[in-house]
Amino acid sequence: MTKTYPKMLEPLDLGFTTLRNRVLMGSMHTGLEEAKDGFRKMAAYYGGRAAGGVGLIVTGGIAPDVFGKVQPFAAKLTNKKEVGDHQIITSAVHENGGKICMQILHAGRYAYSPLQVAPSRIKAPINRFTPLPLPNLGVQLTIRNYVRCAKLAQEANYDGVEVMGSEGYLINQFITTHTNKRQDKWGGSYQQRIQFPVEIVKGIREAVGPNFIIIYRLSMLDLVEKGSTWEEIVELAKAIEQAGATIINTGIGWHEARIPTIATMVPRAAFTFVTEKLKGSVSIPLCTTNRINTPEVAEKVLSEGHADMISMARPLLADADFVKKAEEGRADEINTCIGCNQACLDHAFAGKRATCLVNPRACYETEIRYDKAKTAKKVAVIGAGPAGLAAATVAAERGHQVDLYEAEGEIGGQFNLAKKIPGKEEFYETLRYFTKMINKYGVSLHLNHRVTAEEMVAGKYDEVIMATGVKPRLPQFPGVDHEKVISYQDLLRNERQLGKSVAVIGAGGIGFDVAEYLTTDLEHSPSLDINLFLKEWGIDKNLNARGGIQGVKPEPPEAIRDVYLCQRKTTKHGQGLGKTTGWIHRSTLKHKKVHMLGGVSYRKVDDEGLHITQEDGDHVLKVDHVVLCSGQLSVRDLEESMKKANLSVHVIGGADVAAEIDAKRAIRQGTIVAGSI
Repeated sequence: MTKTYPKMLEPLDLGFTTLRNRVLMGSMHTGLEEAKDGFRKMAAYYGGRAAGGVGLIVTGGIAPDVFGKVQPFAAKLTNKKEVGDHQIITSAVHENGGKICMQILHAGRYAYSPLQVAPSRIKAPINRFTPLPLPNLGVQLTIRNYVRCAKLAQEANYDGVEVMGSEGYLINQFITTHTNKRQDKWGGSYQQRIQFPVEIVKGIREAVGPNFIIIYRLSMLDLVEKGSTWEEIVELAKAIEQAGATIINTGIGWHEARIPTIATMVPRAAFTFVTEKLKGSVSIPLCTTNRINTPEVAEKVLSEGHADMISMARPLLADADFVKKAEEGRADEINTCIGCNQACLDHAFAGKRATCLVNPRACYETEIRYDKAKTAKKVAVIGAGPAGLAAATVAAERGHQVDLYEAEGEIGGQFNLAKKIPGKEEFYETLRYFTKMINKYGVSLHLNHRVTAEEMVAGKYDEVIMATGVKPRLPQFPGVDHEKVISYQDLLRNERQLGKSVAVIGAGGIGFDVAEYLTTDLEHSPSLDINLFLKEWGIDKNLNARGGIQGVKPEPPEAIRDVYLCQRKTTKHGQGLGKTTGWIHRSTLKHKKVHMLGGVSYRKVDDEGLHITQEDGDHVLKVDHVVLCSGQLSVRDLEESMKKANLSVHVIGGADVAAEIDAKRAIRQGTIVAGSI
């Protein structure tokens, strides 16, 4: 059935210009800003999103001076020589009918550089460097640098700028007493502390004139102690409007806040209530954000009056044609962002080029292409996990005749296990997308079909892509075959009912997932219930608490089981988890009082339980069950016989490398192999 999204697709009149719809592509640093030939690649990246129908695009953060750069070689716009590079981007966007604003971001004490500056000499908990406090003249110079940067952006043909005033960067640092201890005109009372952002916006408006978009990214929920009160936020919003802003965008949480705001375990649209509360306090459009990843969610938020616009960054990384597909009644073809952070934010914070787990072409538009094949080939893909699904659908999209074989009764592979983990329900969306692509591009799907090498030879396939995945590694100790012991695959696939006390062997990503699964009431997962989520993390929905959290005690749901998460290593549990999400998983299990045991040797399992040895001696964990999450082995039994038959074989995904299960690598491998044959 065709669905329409009238609110999301409604034009927005800004007075001097009109946006074609209510979708803003939120700012995200990609790493292309500093890459060789990066501006040409960014032109393809942003140009593709403009062609995909986005109403307004905001670039990744660009520093207004050398002190504001997030790292020593990060992008800046400080002189006319740099204008020409930016014109490559703006031209591509305008040629595709879009509008684009450049975000001006001064990192302040978040700059990973010894040259960092801030309102006061207070070190950030997420940075090794301590900032130098800006002198009075330095503050005034920084304001002028913002204005100069905006004027240069105008010369580069940007339609406007976004002033980054949230997430704990420099402007945020001036606003709160958490980071501003100054006694001069830029510190002290709230009215004095907010003069810094007000003077920036006022100066930019005077320099660029009336017909230039100024978005101000306002931190509406700091999520740090000594953050702003709601009354202060409203006061700042009014002052920013008076200073000349066109749109106020919502910022949620400082980077140092220990509360998840955009990861997959955060409920969809969890923070739009904050923007809704500001409605009516100002007359300019308000944009809301965070975990809005489908047109249905966007439409609901807008139709219920929570905001005038929707900001989506990662969903447009996942699918450049998000808006166009929604507009054309093809929402079921949208490749939905699953909020994993593995290829976007984790890459950005590690200094790598950002991309997307479900869309490896993101930020690689000029390098990974799905050109039509010159010669259509007959292709067999063995295994319908993430790697095989990517390979089969891309190959078929390019015009190849594709047979996709799967030994189980459904597509998905390890995703069918992952989707059952509380907080990972978005994996259902990825499987929905691949199902649609299989049908759209005419992939012949053969379920419950375990192939043989002879069958591949008889089928006269030009190419065979082996995506046969992994199987659990079975540890070797007495009692591993005891009735108490089950594998994680058996637990999740068959939804086995376990006792009230469970030991999990292996504390990698799968071990953490299993521990989450075992301790959560699956009918009341906080990732699906905004109120439960807010209670778990101690967020005041009424916004009476300073910073949204001060004095609020977190109320995590009680664990439904007693779980021991065991590992042989003596290092921190979950050390190999994602850079931006690992701390969340550790905190969640800490809330559930999961016992983290390290340096464990496994002696045996018997009726009494799991017998282990640690540094302090032997112990018995008197558990009802033991779940094995002790690694995987590649399944590639057919490879040798197929190669002996002179078949052209490509091994991808877990069949290639079975270390920690890695969907990012699997989907990328499948995409690249399919794009090359």
